Amino acid sequence: MSIRVLYSFGSKIGADRICYTAWEQVKGLCAAGADVLVMPGAVHRQIPGNPDIRPTLACGKLRIPYRLLGRSAFHLHDWIVARRLENLSDQIDIVHCWPSSSLETLRTAKRLGIPAVLERQNAHTRFCYEMASREGLRLGIPVHPEYIFRHDVLDREEAEFAASDYLLCPSEFTAQSFIAKGFAPEKLLRHTYGFDETRYFPESHRHETKKFTAVFVGVDPVRKGLHFALEAWLLSPAIKDGMFLIAGEIGSEFKTRFKKELANPSVVQLGFCKDVPELMRKADVLLLPSIEEGFGLVCVDAIGSGCVPLVSKACTEVCQHMNNSLVHEVGDVSMLCQHITMLYQDPTLLARLRNGAIQSRSGLTWTAAGKKLLDVYSLAIASYLASKTAA
Repeated sequence: MSIRVLYSFGSKIGADRICYTAWEQVKGLCAAGADVLVMPGAVHRQIPGNPDIRPTLACGKLRIPYRLLGRSAFHLHDWIVARRLENLSDQIDIVHCWPSSSLETLRTAKRLGIPAVLERQNAHTRFCYEMASREGLRLGIPVHPEYIFRHDVLDREEAEFAASDYLLCPSEFTAQSFIAKGFAPEKLLRHTYGFDETRYFPESHRHETKKFTAVFVGVDPVRKGLHFALEAWLLSPAIKDGMFLIAGEIGSEFKTRFKKELANPSVVQLGFCKDVPELMRKADVLLLPSIEEGFGLVCVDAIGSGCVPLVSKACTEVCQHMNNSLVHEVGDVSMLCQHITMLYQDPTLLARLRNGAIQSRSGLTWTAAGKKLLDVYSLAIASYLASKTAA
């Protein structure tokens, strides 16, 4: 019998960033054989696999405007899902929620005796605020708007953490951020994210004579450690004839603070890049020295493309040091510089790590992630029932 899932997502499923992550999760769950009832705020693009989709903030082409309501839109979504759940208690085996839009839904599931899991696409919210604030203060740069300390958001999300039966952590870094805040390890269930193998794939013929090329892809340069990447790159011999491509919008404060570094002839600012898969295929290495991540999606995109990740331990442990990646401690510019230098000077090592990435890519797709998530649901349901029996 298929596991019956109520999947609640308060935003526009299928749009960018976490909206895309949610879309791929539902697609993967359907492919894995789950019976999925999706309640998004709205649908940005249709989901393959024929899930039952019941939007909360849209009817046909009519949508409640998110910009007008602000965060109240997420609270309204939560209220609607919670009311609907009241009439579905015998039709749902597990509830899957997303942060900031799930408190009433989680409480309703608990009252009805339905296990509920909460997605943690980032580390503990308080930890994220603290890390971003500390680094922004150190650099003298305002933090990204999403990471400005907001007590209303933090209070609600911490209440959701408490109300959920389990937290879905896509990386060990995420799990450890919750353990450090006092959460029991048994409340943290490990799943993973993936990449789209139809978009991210290696070049069929590699041109080994081209310039050594590194790439950075990200929307928050401070949290993603672009400043660390720039420093390490400029200290390495790769600046002599290599290229460092930066894909993503950079704020004016960051540009001013690192004007000299960004002006180096080996550094190329691309701005918003429409074809990231092609960029990954052409690059030799991905630089992502993040100070905080839930799961570095661009890491698996890079692996899927045959581009070797040079990343911090904050990213994801699917980046395996000296197998398909090179991994350094958060903030260790010297080690990142050493890693860049190693691969710039040793084409054989670069080729070996690239082959390691290509060989590992089949287990890192969104399809594989969907199967893993379905297994995690089974574990959550069994653990929940066992706890109720023991009580």
